[in-house]
Amino acid sequence: MTLHLLKLAVGIEHVDQLKERQERFKNDVGHYQHTTRMFPKRETELLDGGSMFWVMKRLVSVRQKVIALHREKDPEGRGYCVIELAPEHILVAPQRKRPFQGWRYLKPEDAPKDLTSMDGYIDPDMPSDMRAELSRIGLI
Repeated sequence: MTLHLLKLAVGIEHVDQLKERQERFKNDVGHYQHTTRMFPKRETELLDGGSMFWVMKRLVSVRQKVIALHREKDPEGRGYCVIELAPEHILVAPQRKRPFQGWRYLKPEDAPKDLTSMDGYIDPDMPSDMRAELSRIGLI
């Protein structure tokens, strides 16, 4: 069964800013690498079609497919996880989220829908602040 991750994009206000920051963390095959201290215990479910959903300005706004999880060690021997993400950023219907620390698991039934799967309900080129306001007032 597929499972997703939910992560705060701290200091990021829009998708273009996330893309710009992630460019610094591309691997040799063009995938982005996100480092986190804890290794997900539900690795098999995440790698079964899971995505990383990013929260920006208290809204889940975009997702990236999880490609792989890698166990690594820093120079002091402490373990950490590198989450390998697809370079495609898929806009999702904005969903409000309160701040939290680290990452959280997200069940597929609780995940926001892709904007492209909403049959034109929302224009993916709509400015992010307009999508956020429509979400805030409950229209999307």
